[in-house]
Amino acid sequence: MRHEIRPEDVRMGMYICGFGGSWFSHPFFRAKFVLKTEHDLERVQDSGVPYVVIDDALGVAPEPTETAAATATVTASAPEAPAPRRQPSPPPTHWYADEENRERADRQRAKQIVTRSLKVLKTAFADVRLGRAVRMNEVKEIVDDITGAVERSPRTLLDVIQLKQKDEYTYLHSVAVCTLMVNAARHMGKGATETREYGLAGLLHDLGKMGVPETILNKPGKLTEAEFLEVRDHPERGYQILAQSPNVPEMALDVCRHHHEKMDGTGYPFGLPADAISLVARLGAVCDVYDALTSERVYKDAWSPAEALSAMWSWEGHFDRTVLFSFMQSIAVFPPGMLVRLRSNRLALVLENKRRKTRPHVLAFYAARDREFIAPQQVVIQDNLANDSIVGWEQPEEWGFDDWEGLAARLRRGDTKLIAA
Repeated sequence: MRHEIRPEDVRMGMYICGFGGSWFSHPFFRAKFVLKTEHDLERVQDSGVPYVVIDDALGVAPEPTETAAATATVTASAPEAPAPRRQPSPPPTHWYADEENRERADRQRAKQIVTRSLKVLKTAFADVRLGRAVRMNEVKEIVDDITGAVERSPRTLLDVIQLKQKDEYTYLHSVAVCTLMVNAARHMGKGATETREYGLAGLLHDLGKMGVPETILNKPGKLTEAEFLEVRDHPERGYQILAQSPNVPEMALDVCRHHHEKMDGTGYPFGLPADAISLVARLGAVCDVYDALTSERVYKDAWSPAEALSAMWSWEGHFDRTVLFSFMQSIAVFPPGMLVRLRSNRLALVLENKRRKTRPHVLAFYAARDREFIAPQQVVIQDNLANDSIVGWEQPEEWGFDDWEGLAARLRRGDTKLIAA
């Protein structure tokens, strides 16, 4: 049975299934969970919401006096006619009718998550420097918050993370990789538990860099051979640290140790062949490099997402291309000039977006089933089934497009006569 109680009456072990007031009033992205930590208890009690909805069938029940007190608080606005206490309804799908207000609230909440993440990671990395174990409970709370944020508005959180300062890169790079891993795992259809483990692996993947001097990590020029060897040690160093910490999932150990391995066997620290690199480590490699390329550093400017993915796609033997393409789908960014297959079974050319942060644009020009050119049509790729979507990539030569660059140039110019010829 559900009950509405005051925030100060909430106790450990209660199952929270909703909050009074607007979504922006309470401190959690998720609104259904068992209260397990003192930290979360304090956040609920200090939240300022008018009441908390709990379900005693799934957790600790409230005292009768607590329920009565909450009821009095909720109905105090109408003392002249004590109406029966209303049954709480499930949280609405859209918390704001006004889209602009909702986006503003999402952005503010994303900033709060980034601030908390930065604080927790700085503490965790400082503990590592002092030889202490990682505080997994605090780290997992951050992953839960990031997962909730991604479920609500992944683009907003990624946009906020991209504003990271150069001197915070090491920490917020880990937050970004966590976010990208969670987002990609959800796109791949992973379950809730596995998705959180993907996120935790992303958050901890660079822990070993705590043993690398800042002067090396932020060196504006080319590293010496000795400096590069020190950097190359960070995956194994991080793995050894995590292996000594309690309750670290195997997935996090795997990504920490192997996110610099390459599909052609030229990666480090072990030069593993492709069949020895797990799916999650392959994804970790993609997320790690993508965020590094799209971030501003002391020694380079940030690349645009399309520039980064174009380069990554061109690096033969570096990434698992199936994983890299799934990653592109998860963030809805594709390299201009790529040949893709649409759900409508048409082949299309990915066009360059004129403005950043807009949906992908492609030019459909070929019927795959009939193997013939069609009148080119520009398509905006959306997330819903009512519109066309990108389902795969194609090799131009397999379709007889031997001069793909020339064909792509003619398509961009709208030269359909030459295409038909």
